[in-house]
Amino acid sequence: MTLFRASVLDTPADPFTGGRLRSDDDCGLLVEQGVITARGPFETLRTAHPDEPVLDLREGILLPGMVDTHVHFPQVRIIGGLGLPLLDWLDQCALPEEMRLADVDHARGVAHDFVSGLVDAGTTTALVFGAHFAGAVDTMFEAADQWGLRVTTGLVTSDRLLPEPLLTTPERARAESRELAGRWHGKGRLRYAVTPRFSLSASDALLESCAQTVAEVPGAFFTSHVNENVHEIREVASLFDGAAYVDTYDRHGLLTPRSVLAHDVHPTDRELATLAGRGTAVAHCPTSNAALGSGLFPLRRHVEAGVRVALGSDVGAGTGFSLFKEGLQAYFAQQLLGEQGLPLTSAHLLWLSTAAGADALGLADEVGVLSVGRQFDAIWVLPEPGDPLAVGLANAASADDALSKVFALGTTSDVGGVWVGGDQIAAGRWRRPRDR
Repeated sequence: MTLFRASVLDTPADPFTGGRLRSDDDCGLLVEQGVITARGPFETLRTAHPDEPVLDLREGILLPGMVDTHVHFPQVRIIGGLGLPLLDWLDQCALPEEMRLADVDHARGVAHDFVSGLVDAGTTTALVFGAHFAGAVDTMFEAADQWGLRVTTGLVTSDRLLPEPLLTTPERARAESRELAGRWHGKGRLRYAVTPRFSLSASDALLESCAQTVAEVPGAFFTSHVNENVHEIREVASLFDGAAYVDTYDRHGLLTPRSVLAHDVHPTDRELATLAGRGTAVAHCPTSNAALGSGLFPLRRHVEAGVRVALGSDVGAGTGFSLFKEGLQAYFAQQLLGEQGLPLTSAHLLWLSTAAGADALGLADEVGVLSVGRQFDAIWVLPEPGDPLAVGLANAASADDALSKVFALGTTSDVGGVWVGGDQIAAGRWRRPRDR
């Protein structure tokens, strides 16, 4: 057992429905075999457990591990391809890079870069958009398993409109997905996600094969893209006889509480009602939406419709792995929407970055907050003395103000420690994959 001593911030209740930031200045967390078994004032826990080793983290702030609900593993090396709308960016930046992952050795290097990026940013749980090649997906699972991260990922499938090396058939997609799920789904902290790229590149036959795979892999997740770009939406409608984008998935039974759709920048009210009715979550990807000019996310409409929303970095159209940056950009977007926007506090941003993501990924009983019974997935925000965040925290007027400064000023270099299931996998720039 280890007794952690820290200033702890988390959001055990949804701020969109009245929840507030929970703040404990001198908090004790007793962790046993990776699970938080007691929480309370440090001196109280110390009196009850006088012989347990203490890890004193009061110099910084302890937060739950970040949860990224949409991030592309093959695209880590093309972050920063600015100046293009979605479909042009795919043709000129993303797809050429993704074709290179046919080479397993190349894919293994990309997977290492990708996982290192997650760890540096304090992301302990992620729904990862995989690769079009089964061998590359194996390398992603291998890397995540080596580090002990909570990763849900799978084979990306398409059967039209993309370059030929990225295409498959419904039969092959189903067979390769089943093989990958058989090797990795449920191993350690890993799970499988059935992943058609988007309806634009997936026929009804392919989507039906995806539905079959979901049914054949108990507990599998489903993820794809939806309503990201107005031109994309028109193209999807033309391919599906005028159907709404959300309906192209729903007609195959692919929308459930274990489904996460990325973006949804331009939904209709009826589509929002469908998502809410199915319990499907949306991954809001603010820096990607801004970088590609996709639009400003209608958060108020999603929340008022009852659609679950969490944050995604969307590397590599997104501009980095840090969910601090995504939270800040989400705040900016709502400010720019004026009366149509939904004003956000620091508690909202932390919720979207942690507990909301855990809920979207079916892990709300395990991670997302630092409560008794949860896994100790945590990050220690520890800026260098004298840097802007350190100055801001030293002068914060309240816990809410301190957390606002973390989102406004925090970067990956301010992550001073990362724990997953009680195992410390990073301390500053030092990183350690766990023993396999």
